[in-house]
Amino acid sequence: MKLFNYTLIINKLLYRVFNQLREIYLNSTIYDKKISSKNKKALVYKPSLNILSSIAKYKKTKNKIEDYETGKMWELSKLSYKDYKKLNNFFWLFSVDLKSSKKICLIIINKWIEGNQKYNADLWEIDTLSRRIISWISNSQLTYDEGDKIYKEKFNKIIFKQINHLINEIKKSNDYHNKLIGCTAIILTGISYNDEKYLEFGLELLKKIIISSFDTEYFPKSRNIRQLIFYLKYFILLREFLNDSSNEIPEYLNEIIFHLGRGYVFVWSSIKHSLLFNGNHESDLDDFDKYLDHQEYSFKNDKKNLGGYCILKNKNLILGMDIGSAPESKFSENYQSGSLSFEAIFKGKKIICNSGYFSNTSNKLNLISRSTAAHSTLILNNNSITSFKKDFKGKVLNKFNFNTFNRNIVCERNYWRIKSSHDGYLKNYGTVHERLLEFFPEKNKLVGTDKLFKKKNFIASSFDIRFHLMPTTKVTKTQDENTILIELENSAWRFYSENRSIDVETGLYFGNKNNYLENQNIFISGSTEKYEQEIKWEITKIE
Repeated sequence: MKLFNYTLIINKLLYRVFNQLREIYLNSTIYDKKISSKNKKALVYKPSLNILSSIAKYKKTKNKIEDYETGKMWELSKLSYKDYKKLNNFFWLFSVDLKSSKKICLIIINKWIEGNQKYNADLWEIDTLSRRIISWISNSQLTYDEGDKIYKEKFNKIIFKQINHLINEIKKSNDYHNKLIGCTAIILTGISYNDEKYLEFGLELLKKIIISSFDTEYFPKSRNIRQLIFYLKYFILLREFLNDSSNEIPEYLNEIIFHLGRGYVFVWSSIKHSLLFNGNHESDLDDFDKYLDHQEYSFKNDKKNLGGYCILKNKNLILGMDIGSAPESKFSENYQSGSLSFEAIFKGKKIICNSGYFSNTSNKLNLISRSTAAHSTLILNNNSITSFKKDFKGKVLNKFNFNTFNRNIVCERNYWRIKSSHDGYLKNYGTVHERLLEFFPEKNKLVGTDKLFKKKNFIASSFDIRFHLMPTTKVTKTQDENTILIELENSAWRFYSENRSIDVETGLYFGNKNNYLENQNIFISGSTEKYEQEIKWEITKIE
């Protein structure tokens, strides 16, 4: 442990020194000359704004550029750092009425160019820079078309300069989110300026992202549902750019869109609910569904399990369970330790949920939301299935991985079954956890069996099995102490476990992005024993 800590400290120190030296270089005249371009090409392809509606939030009522306080909009003292970054990525242009004053728009862009000719650490980082390029080119009616010759030359020059910097930075980045946005900016620039160098580089980078980011089922290696949707949006956007500009569409791009489309149907289109597993939060994807229809994308999926998740459904109930192993450490930045957790949804209302994800990694609530206790599953000795560590860059990643196995899925008209085991507690407690969920549709009855198998290195501990509820759910304890009544807006349910200690406690719900509400959770508690244990419980609809 001491050796690990020393290594981490040394790596942090070296990383800090390297970054400081690199910042000096990036701010130097030598680097400025390196990324400056003599390219004289002009903007020739201008994408339709409809193509970008998958990533840009459009408002029904557009803002006029005249309504902005253009003289004060760049004053950092009047803005939070987050809002300042948003202002400088220029995605707000997608909400500007095209009938606005083109002259004012050109003045704003020109002022930005004059004040940001050289590298700036905050405004030239990959995400902000890439979005700015995408927005400037896509909104050319506001940013380019009515400019004079001198303005257009300045505009083109700063586009090439930023892209050259982006190409240098993106080679070093391990952030696949930023890589894909950057890749999109590079490819769009290559298409829009008819520059084969940029286009070829972008397409080659795209291929590398696809090869390195997905498992054998073409699900993101992070097992992150939001990331799957993010990838699908940007891959489709790139395909539409290429198609709209009459460029050849690579077969590998068509293939990954096909597979991600199947994944999208699995995790969203077929259920229309956000399952709160591994970094996901409540989302409304109706606009993206309309976008897919408008662009004539149609996906199908008949699988019951994909990406380490099992989802079974009928017209009344959806049952989803995490049956997957932990991702590799480098893909675990948003992973949550909720193996074998489940969610049950009846006619659009969640009976049982997970707590959700607090995505702000600088807040302590992020780690709380990543713990096993924040999930509807079993926890030993109040320790998560996998622990987390900070790497020398400050990212919180899995400290060690675990495996799931012994999977069994049955989905018949009158009987559902999901079974899986994990060895996350084997090393520290000599215990393997197996969960079996059985649902009987005719009775609207869910029966759960949690088994604990003891191995040679068994260490006795306490256990808790939690069942998280939505903030709007009402719960009532009965006098027999074995029953809890669950009241939803559209139904009532009876939670029961014979000969087990059941109670209710207050928790936190993180289903809304970077927000939290108080909720309730039911829990069964006890102590592990040397022989095989079986903890049974059931949730039945009250007619």
